[in-house]
Amino acid sequence: MDWLTVGFALLLLAICALPLVFVCDVVNLWLASGLVAISLALGFLPWDALTMCLGLGPIAVYLLLLGAINLSRRPLVVSGTRDYAAMALAAAGLVLVGPADLFYPVVASIRLGGYVWPMLVLLYALTAVLVLLVVRPRLVIYNVSADEFRPILAGVVAELDGEARWAGDGLALPGLGVQLHLESLPAMRNMSLVSSGPTQNPQGWRRLELALAAALGPVEVPRNRRAAVLFAAAAIVLVFLGLAVWRDPQALAQSLSEFFSV
Repeated sequence: MDWLTVGFALLLLAICALPLVFVCDVVNLWLASGLVAISLALGFLPWDALTMCLGLGPIAVYLLLLGAINLSRRPLVVSGTRDYAAMALAAAGLVLVGPADLFYPVVASIRLGGYVWPMLVLLYALTAVLVLLVVRPRLVIYNVSADEFRPILAGVVAELDGEARWAGDGLALPGLGVQLHLESLPAMRNMSLVSSGPTQNPQGWRRLELALAAALGPVEVPRNRRAAVLFAAAAIVLVFLGLAVWRDPQALAQSLSEFFSV
């Protein structure tokens, strides 16, 4: 163990403790402990620098995006399709270095060479699009608690459909052809409107999304301090990837050359 490894470990531990500076509660304590476990586990991954960058890089970018969204002072309404698409992009790297590499078509690579990889990427993209087309409608609202969101949703529903009916956390809007129920994630102050039943009207969901976005536009909320956890997790991954590239840039260049010449 050299001094560089020791310094890197101390840096990771400092990043893991960052969320505790903002708010020290049970949730952040467990999250910070999980980040410590992640930082220790990354050091034992038997991957080369290129594989780590492909597999973990998109995840780090996704965590940074989520952290920026949750740190905002404005609620954000996102359709389920866009939310799932972002997760599909984040997982794309892991699919390339995992299943795609495991089931790599060697026979096809002999004839096509490096052109096989764009085809595998296209196959993954088409599969993701297919999944996005068949999933049920859903809306995700970031940076708003259940107590803040319910009155706003009630006002929007009253304007859109006078025949709307509530049943606990369930809501039916016959005029829009929408049936849904509310789900909340109190730890991150996020809400979800999840469709109930197979019969849904996509145009009705679109109208509901636009109306909610307009109603939540002027609303200002406190910053979510737990967004620091997402930034800390992304920082751990990025620091680890940067160190892996910095230690042996020639191996990375060689891996890139072999990757495109297969």
